[in-house]
Amino acid sequence: MTAFELAPYLTAQGAEVEQALERAVVVMEADLADDVGAAIRHGVMSGGKRVRPVLCVTAYRACGADASPAAYDLAASLELIHAYSLMHDDLPCMDDAELRRGRPTTHKVHGEELTARAGAVLIPAAALQAYRAASALGCGPDVAKRVASRLMEASGAGGMVGGQWLDLMGEGQALGAEDLDGLHRRKTGALLRASLELGALAAEAPALVVEALSTYGRAIGLAFQIADDLLDLEGTQADLGKAVGKDADAGKATFVDLLGLEEARSRAGQLVEDAIAVLEPFGDKADLLRDVARYIVARKN
Repeated sequence: MTAFELAPYLTAQGAEVEQALERAVVVMEADLADDVGAAIRHGVMSGGKRVRPVLCVTAYRACGADASPAAYDLAASLELIHAYSLMHDDLPCMDDAELRRGRPTTHKVHGEELTARAGAVLIPAAALQAYRAASALGCGPDVAKRVASRLMEASGAGGMVGGQWLDLMGEGQALGAEDLDGLHRRKTGALLRASLELGALAAEAPALVVEALSTYGRAIGLAFQIADDLLDLEGTQADLGKAVGKDADAGKATFVDLLGLEEARSRAGQLVEDAIAVLEPFGDKADLLRDVARYIVARKN
């Protein structure tokens, strides 16, 4: 399947995810002050690739399960975490970004304090959503707890948040390959990896299947970050919907700095091939996961 042929699938899955996110935001708005709800809506319903929830549902299907609205609700829990991370990442105390997906960032519209509070609300909301969605898919309490716990592990100090801290501490530092790998396997890779694991866990797949999808997720998570580094150098603000070259301006270490342009591109391609190789036992059930892996390094935004 070519990138063009994959596009209708990504569009259709993205539309299902948008509906699930809308359901989640409406529930939160009913319980929150209007200003907090408005900030959450701005941060969550701002478009994007929705790669994490699409991976979750695609993994769920690869395990032989049929996607239902509850499967998209589970997938949306990953996007709630991703949205919170971007809302906080864009704050002046971190990346100080003015644009995200072609729109003013949340703090530019709703203020810094409200954005910080709204982002924090999304963390427990995502955990609760993951638990409820897994339960709605027929998982027992123990499995549903494991699904929610895995999401929180990937989001916390051992995953995304820890990676963000390493990223901030590494500004202006010359990081070696091992440190840079470790940073991005946490900051970017942990939630992408968990996307596959959540789909497999909710499908109650055997442990070996969960591990295989986790290994796939580990490879594409790092490939995704290398592709981001390349886009920050070669992309345009019009395509990316945000300022380009900010990593260099902030003194952040990147794979392009470490490896050079062509070697970075080559490594991303090898990681995709590694990910695809892991899927061999799945046969044609994993064809979409193979295509999504290729898309991750071929994308333009």
